[in-house]
Amino acid sequence: MPTTFVKGDLFEDAKTAPPPRAFAFAADCSGAMDKGVAVAFKKRWPALADAYRARAEGGKVQLGDVFMWRDGDDVVYALGLHHGDKKPKVSTLSRALAAMIARAPGDGVSRIALPRVGAGKGGIDRVRVKRVLTEAAAESGLSLVVFEQFIRSAEPAPPA
Repeated sequence: MPTTFVKGDLFEDAKTAPPPRAFAFAADCSGAMDKGVAVAFKKRWPALADAYRARAEGGKVQLGDVFMWRDGDDVVYALGLHHGDKKPKVSTLSRALAAMIARAPGDGVSRIALPRVGAGKGGIDRVRVKRVLTEAAAESGLSLVVFEQFIRSAEPAPPA
């Protein structure tokens, strides 16, 4: 299936996706969720942050691993791409994507929405990240929707 690159609000877009709604993000293998888009995931699903931190503190999240968490119709994959201030690597991104793609069908997932991963400050070159994401989805039956630029959804107008 294809990888599509879009602009928009990752969480709002998912409201129109059929369940289960799946998300993925680049995670720090130390269990910290206090930088970048991980903060939004932590705020949206505090129980995810607690479960991920507990797993990571036990040393059970290694570079290239994927941690799956489910809350009703929502599935979240935390991709272990870096540890502390260490720069992520293409090989780590490839391993984490392969692990996520391998387990997604068993989780009932056919579409995963994710922000731009591994290409943040001090990260992997954006062109290389796009290539890896495109190749990973092309070899699977999974659709990846990558939100390259966050654009907040319009707030609903207050009732008149």
